[in-house]
Amino acid sequence: MLEYSMICHLWKRKKREKMKYVFLIFFINLLPQYAGKSLRRDDSYPKTFEDIKNEIAGYTDIAKAIIDLAVHGKAQNRSYERLALFADTIGPRLSGSKNLDAAIKYMFSALQEDGLENVHLEPVKVPHWERGEEFAMMLEPRNHSIAILGLGSSVATPPEGITAEVLVVASFDELHKRAQEAKGKIVVYNEPFINYGETVCYRSQGAVEAAKVGAVASLIRSVASFSIHSPHTGWQNYQPDVPRIPTACISVEDAEMMSRMSFRGTKIVVHLKMGAKTYPDSPSFNTVAEIVGSKYPEQIVLVSGHLDSWDVGQGAMDDGGGAFISWEALSLIKDLGLRPKRTLRLVLWTAEEQGGIGAEQYYQLHKENISNFDIVMESDEGTFKPSGLGFTGSAKARDIVNEIMTLLLPINVTNVYDNADGTDIDYWMRDGVPGASLRDDLSKYFWFHHSQGDTMTVQDPNQMNLCAAVWTVVSYVIADMEEMLPR
Repeated sequence: MLEYSMICHLWKRKKREKMKYVFLIFFINLLPQYAGKSLRRDDSYPKTFEDIKNEIAGYTDIAKAIIDLAVHGKAQNRSYERLALFADTIGPRLSGSKNLDAAIKYMFSALQEDGLENVHLEPVKVPHWERGEEFAMMLEPRNHSIAILGLGSSVATPPEGITAEVLVVASFDELHKRAQEAKGKIVVYNEPFINYGETVCYRSQGAVEAAKVGAVASLIRSVASFSIHSPHTGWQNYQPDVPRIPTACISVEDAEMMSRMSFRGTKIVVHLKMGAKTYPDSPSFNTVAEIVGSKYPEQIVLVSGHLDSWDVGQGAMDDGGGAFISWEALSLIKDLGLRPKRTLRLVLWTAEEQGGIGAEQYYQLHKENISNFDIVMESDEGTFKPSGLGFTGSAKARDIVNEIMTLLLPINVTNVYDNADGTDIDYWMRDGVPGASLRDDLSKYFWFHHSQGDTMTVQDPNQMNLCAAVWTVVSYVIADMEEMLPR
């Protein structure tokens, strides 16, 4: 009996020692997986940047697959061809117009046919302005037809038009110094193009400043870096306590010609007629589609462009290209059979050109879930040869995005620039959500911006392929990483 109990005791001790050994082997095998991490019962740990770099490096093959499909594979030129069909079929898409309604219906069907998930429309109210018939004629010192495009929200002239002498100025400062000369005249601004951000104030505020000194109308040199007698339109703003006067953009050539005439002391008289009209706000929609996340479906990576455009050209560059590479991002991911951990959401904004009207209403509708928005991305500065991303966010988030961009080394698009740009994503970025915008070669963008020249002829299929690859790799990796970008 004693011998039997001793045998049992020895057997149990050996079993315990064997179990300790097995556990030790298991723990040793586990160590490399958790190197540099503090183990916790809930498997959570503060990741080191080295961990994050290793995680991102794990997407190298997926990034290559995306690039190959977009740039060399069966999806090559697809975003261009889709955009060409859309732009040729629908044409320009001004806020409140039947064309914009048709564009939204077109995209709703196209996204469904593409097999994307949760395709739906979110209603918004948008401005409805129409330019009507418009023309300008120089009467003195000679007859000359002036190419014009009325500015968005401009009032009309009286039915008979306005005939008045012209005062040419090169800046607001000059206008204010010559205020006594402006009463009863048409103010022509011949401001030099410095860059869009600095120069666009003449388009947006030119009518108000001219009205303050008694002008009867304003004509603004187009905000363009190059011109072939092409006026460029855009939105402008009135002020409640200032008379509303008609306002339009003219070509660089006509502005410079009148400036030269004025400098010589030549009297200039212009007849202006504009039939612009503002209607009550119209119903419209933001267009939405998704690939629902596999692990954190409530968390959102948003890619976007705006579907509306001005009423000239085809709106192919601004912002057909941005909208269609955003659609392409979801298509490429779906084609590869990928499903990121977070939901990848496509939004095609309405009424961006009137000041981000659709985006502002989207923000109001969804801001209660702001903690679930991982990053907001918008492409609205062309889809020419890409160079990288503009990024707004914390230093830690920027380090992560810098690392993600290394995955795009095969197409040499690795730069991360300060500050994302995008009217439609500004609302989110101001509240601390990281934001990204596509950066590309803008050297010719303002040649065509808001003009009759914004057509498919501007677009290049190879450049769009590269832009789509950048947009897809970045959005997919951020959507699939285990943790959201730090704020």
